[in-house]
Amino acid sequence: MHRLIPTGETTRPVAFAEAAQPLPRPDEALVKVEAFAPNRGETFLLEHPAPGWLPGKDVAGLVVQAAADGSGPGTGTRVVGHPAQGGWAEYAAVPTHSLAVLPDGIDHVRAAALPLAGITALRLLRTAGSLAGRRVLLTGASGGVGHYVTELATGAGAEVTAVTATPVRGERLADLGAKVVHDITDAGGPFDVVLESTGGTALPAALSAVRPGGTLVWFGQASRTPVTLDFFDVLNGPERVTIQHFHYAGGPYGPDLATLVRLVERGRLHPEIGRTADWTRTADTLVDLRERRIRGKAVLLTGGTER
Repeated sequence: MHRLIPTGETTRPVAFAEAAQPLPRPDEALVKVEAFAPNRGETFLLEHPAPGWLPGKDVAGLVVQAAADGSGPGTGTRVVGHPAQGGWAEYAAVPTHSLAVLPDGIDHVRAAALPLAGITALRLLRTAGSLAGRRVLLTGASGGVGHYVTELATGAGAEVTAVTATPVRGERLADLGAKVVHDITDAGGPFDVVLESTGGTALPAALSAVRPGGTLVWFGQASRTPVTLDFFDVLNGPERVTIQHFHYAGGPYGPDLATLVRLVERGRLHPEIGRTADWTRTADTLVDLRERRIRGKAVLLTGGTER
């Protein structure tokens, strides 16, 4: 079979290679991958790939071999999955606790866009707590996570202000009900909850916009710039603000994937997909994703024959 492997190069971060079909563990199903979605964090890992690492955490496809232990969906079932690695390939072994069944009305493209970004959004909002009637500030809002957070939060009754780099990147967020600004200093405030994913100078600015007793949840550093906090600036800012670190990871993922699928099926969640392409264009897509030239998610299809 074919799979994509890291090259360590900046302009061509992956290349096709011949590989043996994966041998699933007893609690894994073998999935024929129809579509996969790279994440921006994976583009950073590709700059200095760890030995033996096979990229790919978001896949959708067809179970061609059910798990030997009897768990999970049977052969012939359409699924979305979140394996630990190895999803950028024609076949992937996926733990059954990280799979969800797809109904006929959800195609593989939308399904592949769900796992990491969607699970992050769900778990992030659970961390934030009840949002009805609360003011929420979201930084770095134009990626996959930001679109999901915005739609789910506004749907739950929150008043969302989203920070994006450009008007074009904020168009869909405005359609979803957010107030969109392009400089965090224009966000106003105070906010009950700040969801901060940019780092650098954005986090101190976001912290100053939290209401007294409010919460800032720090879930990323998309700027790749460390944060510097001045004690006296914090001291002179809002009192009793909680800063909480967040990371989405921790299985099982199947229940959250099933929730995301159900929300899409019911028309309550709409994946924002900025690019759909054959996986022969993966290298170029990864560069564009890293450089923020794609709004929302990118999805690659494995149906092409040219390698």
